[in-house]
Amino acid sequence: MKIVVCIKQVPNSSEAKIDPATGTLNRAGLPSIMNPDDKGGLEFALQLKEKYGAHVTVITMGLPQAEAILREAYAMGVDRAILLTDRKLGGADTLATSNAIAGALRTMEYDIVITGRQAIDGDTAQVGPQIAEHLDIPQVSYLAGLDYCEECKTFKCTKETEDGYEILEMQAPCLVTVLASAVQPRYMSVNGIVTAFEKEVEVWGADRINVPEECIGKAGSPTSVFKAFPKQLKPAGETFEVTPEEAVELIINKLKEKHII
Repeated sequence: MKIVVCIKQVPNSSEAKIDPATGTLNRAGLPSIMNPDDKGGLEFALQLKEKYGAHVTVITMGLPQAEAILREAYAMGVDRAILLTDRKLGGADTLATSNAIAGALRTMEYDIVITGRQAIDGDTAQVGPQIAEHLDIPQVSYLAGLDYCEECKTFKCTKETEDGYEILEMQAPCLVTVLASAVQPRYMSVNGIVTAFEKEVEVWGADRINVPEECIGKAGSPTSVFKAFPKQLKPAGETFEVTPEEAVELIINKLKEKHII
């Protein structure tokens, strides 16, 4: 079995601040991490590797410093790492990003592509499904469980929904997007950390993916971020010590004040 996991280096959103003058994320001094949903997807891939002897490749598109999360993936147990980096890829929105990654995947063999549900720096949940559409392969999103049938070459997927779970089967090749909450990613092993820096990270440019320049980077991005802002805190609430009858009257009055009733 051949697995490709798409991962992304993102700023640690727990320490992120918005520049009030520009309305954009202030990345100065902000630590970068592997996107949590992507790390969950990587864990599913490594579990399949342990169970069925799969070969796991990770790929990321980003700046040269994104090599750090590829080394982390090596330390967790992957077999191959690819960094897709090029000035021509800069300024990409989700469509241009998915076009570039799909172009890279067309040059590779895979039974399943695994991505995170969404990245914490964008929260769009668009790139994974878009990749599947570009490649014309079936997809299951919001993955909470994954297994494989070797005889029939199908993947058994547990999909999380608002009402519970759905059990679905997909024929390879296919794509899934994973929830970080679905699995606990493993820690890097000591031996893995040591050997991670002895392994090759393949660096690919835009010339390796055979995608027209008008479909990648800023040129291939029909959308742009106008402004970003942090979630506003709600004002402190009020506490009332009243009888049940008084509580009913209080609630009704409050609803009337807000023109809800």
